[in-house]
Amino acid sequence: MIIDGKNAVLGRLASHTAKKLLAGDEVTIINAERIIVTGRPNDIKNKYLKFKGIGSPQHGPFFPRQPNMIVRRTIRGMLPKEKKGRAAFKKLRVYTGTNGMKGESIATKLIKTNYITIEEVSKTLGWHK
Repeated sequence: MIIDGKNAVLGRLASHTAKKLLAGDEVTIINAERIIVTGRPNDIKNKYLKFKGIGSPQHGPFFPRQPNMIVRRTIRGMLPKEKKGRAAFKKLRVYTGTNGMKGESIATKLIKTNYITIEEVSKTLGWHK
């Protein structure tokens, strides 16, 4: 199953994907950098910068900077922390860009709401293309 992440809300996409993975499907997500997080952009940036600042650089916990890894980490948090969850997580692939693939869109129609893309969050965390 291939899912296009363009204009999809991160939490909804993650829960949808986690359910598919637990059902035994292999899931590929494309356009990870275009997934959105709703809310005030400055609040979201501060939240992710706070995640990055937890722990120590040598011992972790380590928080990813790349858009595809942020999406993977979010989905991982919605899976069980046991054997079944680890097996399901191995069936997940997340890519930035389309890589020549086409997938189904689960994007919601945006009604005048504040949001920020995962790409902008990644740049705030120090990611360079």
